Formats: sequence, structure tokens, C-alpha cells
Amino acid sequence: MPKLYVIAGEDSGDLHGSNLLKALKQQLPEVTFRGVGGDNMQAEGMQLSAHIKDTNFMGFWEVITHLNTIRKLFARVKADIRSWQPDAVILIDYPGFNLRMARFVHGLGLPVVYYISPQLWAWKKGRVKKIRRYVDRMMVILPFEQEFYAREGVEVEFVGHPLLDVIGEISLKTAPSEQPLIALLPGSRKQEIGRMLPLMLQLIPRFPQARFVVAGAPSQPEAFYRQLMAGTPAGLWMNRTYELLQQADFALVTSGTATLETALHRVPQVVCYKGSTLSYLIGKRLIQVPYISLVNLIMGRQVVTELIQQQVRPHLLEAELRALMQPQAHARLQADYAELRQKLGQAGASARAARVVGEVLHSRVGARG
Repeated sequence: MPKLYVIAGEDSGDLHGSNLLKALKQQLPEVTFRGVGGDNMQAEGMQLSAHIKDTNFMGFWEVITHLNTIRKLFARVKADIRSWQPDAVILIDYPGFNLRMARFVHGLGLPVVYYISPQLWAWKKGRVKKIRRYVDRMMVILPFEQEFYAREGVEVEFVGHPLLDVIGEISLKTAPSEQPLIALLPGSRKQEIGRMLPLMLQLIPRFPQARFVVAGAPSQPEAFYRQLMAGTPAGLWMNRTYELLQQADFALVTSGTATLETALHRVPQVVCYKGSTLSYLIGKRLIQVPYISLVNLIMGRQVVTELIQQQVRPHLLEAELRALMQPQAHARLQADYAELRQKLGQAGASARAARVVGEVLHSRVGARG
């Protein structure tokens, strides 16, 4: 009976990890799972050694202030892997934690499979040496990542983007109604929600005819959102982001996987991000890509507007949202979204990733024999 230890540290990793587990169960019916994840992975039968609500930190300063918590978690997971003795370990994104864990697992003589690459092509490219040394198979979900890793001598496979399986085909939306629904996606981590949501809510008086609905992340308590939203007429949909995007006419989105999810739902969006001053200054020196949204990075040009740091002001957000409401802008964006979907490859990423894991397990059994 194969045993797989899986580590995902945030909401998107939990979502994609759960679909990978589902595909693995179909291909390896007797497989068992243990590791770090969230509600979605637990629902697929994974026994949790830690929950992502305790691991979801972002930004340089935020990580520094939680270093003691992260160290304790790392020690706990290391001990858990030693005790459980899995046949292989699957790491899902979450590079600050998982790249260190790859070294430890490699030292135990266990196969390391990395699913969903850290964004090494954006910053800290030197860390690719760790992947070449400690990771047995790298599975990437963005088309340009395959060339990056192949050039660096890493065994890599482009499996396609798992969001294509989760979201499926979305019909082109008709023109927005007289009372448009504007979705607010302020992120999934407590720090970024606390910073971004109050800024987004300031737009409500500027669009009196619109309905505003906040997408609540499953890893955060509803009371946290209610406190930030007190005194506003905005709605709150907890753990219903895709349902919200299916109905939304427009969206304000904090940079991250949510920008791609919004694009695949064909919702016109303004991408906005504001971090702590220290994190922003450090990131500005280190990050080596021209865009912060996955939509623009994949397309290699600006498709959606990005407002960063001091640009995240109500009057600028209002201006960009009103620009999206023009029919010509709406048509252009929909054409770009269609091209984006083509670039992401074919559906079936989770099944292809599961086959790679199966190959690794088969090779290990053969080596033992």
C-alpha cells in the first residue's frame, strides 16, 4: 500500500493538492496520504499533521515576525515524516518551507516530487540549484516554466494548469446589468486581507448602483471579515469564490492565483496589491519580472491593469473600473482571456501529475527489488 506525504502551505495549494489526491486515488486505489494541507485535502482522505491556517504567511516582514512558529512547524513535520516513513514526498509550491524540506527528505533517501513550481524565474533564481540537487521530478503548470527548468538541467514536465479542470469552460458573459455585481477578492492570508479589503471597500460610495460582494477565503474565520466590513452594505460569500465569479460583472483582485481564476471566469478585473513598506522595498530590489499578475506574466504583456503599493487609491481604482465598463475595453479583454486559456494547455493536469507520481513510486519499488 503506497504512502505519500504531501505538503501544501496555502489555499491554492490545498485546492490543487486535493485534485491531485483525487486523481492519485483513481490511479492507485490503495494509496494513503498524510501531510500539511487544508479542508479540501482532508476531504480527499489526507490525514493532516498541520493545517494551512497555521502556515499561511506572506511578505518578508510577515515571515520574519512568525519565524518561531515556522521553525516549530518545520521540526514537527520532519519528525512526522521520519515516524510515518512514506514512500515519497510531494511538495506543492510554498517555496520558503518546501525547498528546505526537499533537502531534508532527500537526505532520508526518499523520492521528492515537486508539483507547482516556486516562482524562481521571478526572483532568487539561484535556488534552482537546490531543485536540481534535491528534487527528483518537477511538474510545472505554466508554459514558460518548462523551458526555464530544462535550461537549468532539471528533469521537468509541463502538465498543464489544474485550474482548467476546476473551472471548466465558462460562457461569455453578456453586457453588465444596470446594477453590476463587483466582486472583491482581497486575498487569502490574514495580513493581505487586513490591508487590502478596507481599501477595496472605499469604492462602494463611488458606485451607488453596484452591488459589492467579498469573496471569503476558507482558511479565515467569517468574524474576521465581518469586523473589517462593519458599517458597509457589502455582501460576504464564504468559500464560494467560483460561484461569485460566475455571477460577477467586474472584480478587484489582489495579485496571486486569484487573478488567473478571475480571468478563466472571463470577469474583467483590476489587479491591486499593497504590502508592508519593508516587504515592498525588499521585493522591488529582488523581483525580476515586469508584472505581478499571472495573467500578464503568461501573456507576456499587459492584459489587465495592475495598481501597486501607492497606486492603490480609491480614485485610481475607480478610474480603472470605469474604464473596464466601456464596451470596447470589455471586448478586447475577452479576446485576450481566450488567448490566455489557449496558452495554458489542455485540461487533465491533475491526472497527468498523478501519472508522474505513479512513475516515481514504480521506480522506487523497482529499485528496492
